[in-house]
Amino acid sequence: MLVAFSVAPSGTGPAAATASADGSVHDAVAAAVRVVRDSGLPHRTTSMFTEIEGEWDEVFDVVRRATEAVLPFGSRVSLVLKADIRPGYSGEIDAKVERLERALGDER
Repeated sequence: MLVAFSVAPSGTGPAAATASADGSVHDAVAAAVRVVRDSGLPHRTTSMFTEIEGEWDEVFDVVRRATEAVLPFGSRVSLVLKADIRPGYSGEIDAKVERLERALGDER
């Protein structure tokens, strides 16, 4: 399965005192992304979402731990998820993009 997720703190928390003056949540997001990178699962982070690929239980364990890593940065956490559940397929984190690029190349 592929899961795209975004996690961000809101409110105040112990680590909120170190928040940047412009309201950026990059330190909290870095804590979440560190969990994803340490998982060893295929992943990609963009400016708005982190995508991760694996089996249901392992992916959602990483999402849970990434969410927990953000908790110290606020009094609450917002989590947005989108999942592509396609049994029997792996390597889709790259394959889907490759198929799209080939299709776009056909248009030129």
